[in-house]
Amino acid sequence: MKKVSRLIIFFLVVVLLFGGMAATYKNVIKDVNLGLDLQGGFEVLYQVKPLSDGDKIDSTAVQSTAKTLERRVNVLGVSEPKIQVEDQNRIRVQLAGVKDQDQARKILSSQANLTIRDADDKVKLTGKDLVQGSAKQEFKQNTNQPAVTFKLKDSDKFKKVTEEISKKPENVMVVWLDYQKGDSYKKEKTKEKPKYVSAASVDKPINSPNVEISGGFQGEKGITEAKQIADLLNSGSLPVKLDEIYSTSVGAQFGQDALQKTVFASIIGISIIYLFMMLFYRLPGIIAVITLTTYVYLTLLAFNFISGVLTLPGLAALVLGVGMAVDANIIMYERIKDELRIGRNLKQAYKKANKSSFITILDANLTTVLAATVLFFFGESSVKGFATMLLLAILMSFVTAVFLTRVLLSLIVYSNFFKKKLWWFGVKKNQIHDINEGKDVSELSTPYDRIDFMKLAKPLFAVSGLIILAGVVILFIFKLNLGIDFTAGTRIDAQSNHALKQADVEKKMESIGLKPDQLSIGGNNDTKASMQFKHDLSKEEISKANKAIKDELGHEPTVNTVSPVIGQELAKNAMLAVVLASIGMIIYISLRFEWQMGISSIISLLHDAFMIIAVFSLFRLEVDITFIAAVLTIIGYSINDTIVTFDRVREMLRKVKVITTESQIDYIVNSAIRQTLTRSINTVLTVVIVVVALLLLGASSIFNFSLALLIGLVSGVFSSIFIAVPLWGILKKRELRKSDNHKLTVYKRKRTNDEKVLV
Repeated sequence: MKKVSRLIIFFLVVVLLFGGMAATYKNVIKDVNLGLDLQGGFEVLYQVKPLSDGDKIDSTAVQSTAKTLERRVNVLGVSEPKIQVEDQNRIRVQLAGVKDQDQARKILSSQANLTIRDADDKVKLTGKDLVQGSAKQEFKQNTNQPAVTFKLKDSDKFKKVTEEISKKPENVMVVWLDYQKGDSYKKEKTKEKPKYVSAASVDKPINSPNVEISGGFQGEKGITEAKQIADLLNSGSLPVKLDEIYSTSVGAQFGQDALQKTVFASIIGISIIYLFMMLFYRLPGIIAVITLTTYVYLTLLAFNFISGVLTLPGLAALVLGVGMAVDANIIMYERIKDELRIGRNLKQAYKKANKSSFITILDANLTTVLAATVLFFFGESSVKGFATMLLLAILMSFVTAVFLTRVLLSLIVYSNFFKKKLWWFGVKKNQIHDINEGKDVSELSTPYDRIDFMKLAKPLFAVSGLIILAGVVILFIFKLNLGIDFTAGTRIDAQSNHALKQADVEKKMESIGLKPDQLSIGGNNDTKASMQFKHDLSKEEISKANKAIKDELGHEPTVNTVSPVIGQELAKNAMLAVVLASIGMIIYISLRFEWQMGISSIISLLHDAFMIIAVFSLFRLEVDITFIAAVLTIIGYSINDTIVTFDRVREMLRKVKVITTESQIDYIVNSAIRQTLTRSINTVLTVVIVVVALLLLGASSIFNFSLALLIGLVSGVFSSIFIAVPLWGILKKRELRKSDNHKLTVYKRKRTNDEKVLV
């Protein structure tokens, strides 16, 4: 009865888990707050500057400006807008899902500085004379035409002003919004669309506080314009000047396509991982599928709880997290197989694997947490979203792959139902030794026993050295193809329903006075155009480009603009992030293991990072801010593999009182690599499956990001096996030679009975 009851509990837990997820997953998915790149929208970073020379900007002025912007955003009807005050007097505004991006930009950046002037442009009244909140969009009684009305605080002052204007030869009262130096009524009055809002004739003094602006608003568009002016007046004029130093706008079609493609790629990638786990690990693989599904659900739930914004790189981080969660499962499952092979029964093997794998998994995850934390603090916008999702993914993968896996696996193991059916755990009878043989895990045969990794180390170091040298030459000749994130400028990506010709696109852009410095046509059937400008376009130029492209192609383009000041900051922060992550890992590994392991690990990580850079330089692939996210992710993820192998080295060192010969070091290095190589291959394979799916089927905007990850993953597994651990062995040999008595004390403690000296 005992084994049946545990199996029943197992199935009940699984049914409850999947039942709960099935009942609520629609709400969880519906509540996910999609970022700009997944649903279209507009983001802008403003530098807050004084209106006049000599004025100072303090925190009160910046906060006041942010509140004014918030009031303006509310009139746009955007769901869940984000307005954040950042360091250095900056305000970031994110409007996901906004339909008219040009209108949003205009409303946000407008000073809304109302002035009433005479025909000679002399100021008679300003916005300070208005009653706050009195502006309304109404209709004229006689003509039913749209109009804007507002009240003035002092009717006597208004009477005096209108009396002065009525006596002038040109008796017009001109209402201006954001009058600029050089503007003139006399210049503008002949134009079809003058800059001023209205110019009404005044024949006699007006003894009333009510002012009406009318005449310039026609039809439905006129009603919208009148309402915008009324809303701007009510939101208040900005007490400062706002300079756009960074902006990105994503057309709704781009966002929708990116979401559909990336979700489809993710489903394909995860499905293949599920199939692989079940075929290779059998019963534990089935448990992994259960825990991985729970991981995805819980990560999205937690992401909603913290009101996170899911970006395209964030979605990639969620899927990458599946690979990390698989890693934790594989570490434990491989350890169970090893313990079964030396002759332990299923319960003993599970208990031993449970204990020994926990610290390994913890160490491996903490290094990735370190890289993700650095990304979070130094990243911008979508990179910060990627880091947030990556941190959550690590936390949830730890919860599900460590705790949930152990709960489900313990129910299976302690049911005794499978104690004689070890093939369910991927172990064949002919692989199992008698426990009385006293075999240690380190003595188990592996498919890699013929490979002497220490002998291969020096020739492979030479090969890596040549590759790095070639990479340096490539980098010197070609340099990096830096995107606008680092060089500043504007990039426009346009999508069409029909094939595009480069000459036609160039002609269209030149017709509006915007000639791109770089233009390429690509995508399926040449339906996408990508344009780059070396200078950052103004908001007026962006508006012209948006309108021209939408009229011509039928879809709003994606526009990214980076000012030189932001480009320099991003480049500096990117370098700082890589340096800090590397230093942090050296310190962590040195404290948890030993300094030789820390140095070896960082050399192998720098090797991986440089490989990615060299390939991108050789093939002239664009390096943007997500490239740095990919490099840091590889630094965090690749070190997982190294740590797992070093953890096996540390475990073997605990069984050695002293190292007296170099052959002992060779034995430890070779054994550690051989015993963990299957885990290394399986882990990187599962992540590669996801990355390849994102590469082939995902959105084009994360192609370079996915490619950088793929290069780093392949390079990472190579460097972990052939550089990091053998390099530790070489450093350890050097230490042995330099020691006084040619002995190295590795752990100052007594050995237990089941430990033996390795020779």
